[in-house]
Amino acid sequence: MDDLKYGTRNKRGDWAPNEPIETAPLFAFPPKLLALLKWLPHYFFPWNAIFAASAVAYWAWAIPPTETMQTLGIGWIAWLYVVNAVCVFLFYGAFELHLYVLKRQENRFKYNGKFPAEQKSKAFWFESQNLDNILRTFLSGVTIWTAVEVAMLWAYANGYAPWLSFAENPWTLAFVALVVPVIHEFHFFCIHRLIHTPLLYKWVHSVHHNSVNPSPWSSLSMHPVEHLLYFGTAFYHLVLPSNPILMLYQLHYAGFGAIPGHVGFDKVEVGEETLVDSHAYAHYLHHKYFEVNYGDALIPLDRWFGTWHDGSKEGEARMQERYRKRKEKLAARKARNTIGEAAE
Repeated sequence: MDDLKYGTRNKRGDWAPNEPIETAPLFAFPPKLLALLKWLPHYFFPWNAIFAASAVAYWAWAIPPTETMQTLGIGWIAWLYVVNAVCVFLFYGAFELHLYVLKRQENRFKYNGKFPAEQKSKAFWFESQNLDNILRTFLSGVTIWTAVEVAMLWAYANGYAPWLSFAENPWTLAFVALVVPVIHEFHFFCIHRLIHTPLLYKWVHSVHHNSVNPSPWSSLSMHPVEHLLYFGTAFYHLVLPSNPILMLYQLHYAGFGAIPGHVGFDKVEVGEETLVDSHAYAHYLHHKYFEVNYGDALIPLDRWFGTWHDGSKEGEARMQERYRKRKEKLAARKARNTIGEAAE
């Protein structure tokens, strides 16, 4: 498949799409009805449908009986950790195997022309991005994911969280299901801005940003504090009119949903003719430039706060202008401090 029909590749082998990234028309004003109707299928398929289906599957086959979850016990907690670990291994591993081990589409549609395994760095444990990312995923990521899951299921089992039934409240729960991605986007943007403050970035978020060239295992390669903040999106369901399946959907949107943004490819080839969009370019630009695209463009928060980069030359110019103004402010502040110290 010819990826140059969809984008360009520079001398370093880095690929970029021809068209600038668009924010979702969900919050456009004035409303763009036709654009919204055209966009809606992409809202559901394939990713959101997969994450929602995984939540239903968990509830049907993996989650213990409510009576069991009323009391915290090592048995069912360990069971859920194993289930989560196996599912992460299979889901993340499938992308890693297809794109990075077997390299079935080589570097077609790959944003960064190099593969992480080709480069060693002391920023990572054992100087290996893959090994570092895998260890952080299972030692911290899946552990904290499971801890949040257990806490929420225990809360539901003991009546500490609103548990509505689909039979009695179909429209309310349908609405909550529809806004699960919106909740995630809002939560992610807020905590992402928080952990980009100097102190938290240095001690917490820099772990994730070590993966400048992200790959599937980079998705949950985070500091434990970031894992707790990230999976904390499930705690909204302590107050929302929801139920355990939708809470699981919220968790899975965070856990399994981290993959598309870090897969490193704009499109995944499925067979010889089919392409699946990853919608990863906005987040790839965040890993590349650090201070743009704190959200994933579902809600235009980055546009509203002036941190949006759509991948175009105009977006690059806006980013550089923002950096220039900030540099001038810092220089002016330093000059004022110097004058003040001299006067003393």
